Amino acid sequence: MRSPLRLVLDTNVWLDWLVFDDPSIAPIKAAVETKRAEIFIDAACEAELERALGYDLGKKRTVDIPDCIALCRRVARRIGFPVPEAERAQLPACRDPDDQKFLEAALAARAEFLVTKDRALLDLARRVAHFRIVAPEAFEKADPSLRSG
Repeated sequence: MRSPLRLVLDTNVWLDWLVFDDPSIAPIKAAVETKRAEIFIDAACEAELERALGYDLGKKRTVDIPDCIALCRRVARRIGFPVPEAERAQLPACRDPDDQKFLEAALAARAEFLVTKDRALLDLARRVAHFRIVAPEAFEKADPSLRSG
């Protein structure tokens, strides 16, 4: 049996999981539930998620931020150490500096995938050698072991 895939999710993918129950996240949820994948998050990414949960997300009801963060912490493993500067220097610079933390988290987690909807990150997909950058919709196709059925 192969070891679980290591994933890092960006904030919008987390929001789709925790708030919107977006169908594009279903393959990721299923992979985590069946232990074919595990998700990693660091303090900076979690702090951004917590801030984003406080935004007006266009829902008629308010988001229970503590419940969402608690679920995130149950689902994701914490990345407890930063990547050494020499390794970080190998990453391309994201044109949106606020998104660089996701590249660094994926590197620190030794992730196979950074799952994102962010165009600035997706544009770097061909420039990162350490992990794949994919949209949620492409995740299931990106690894044949995750295909259902």
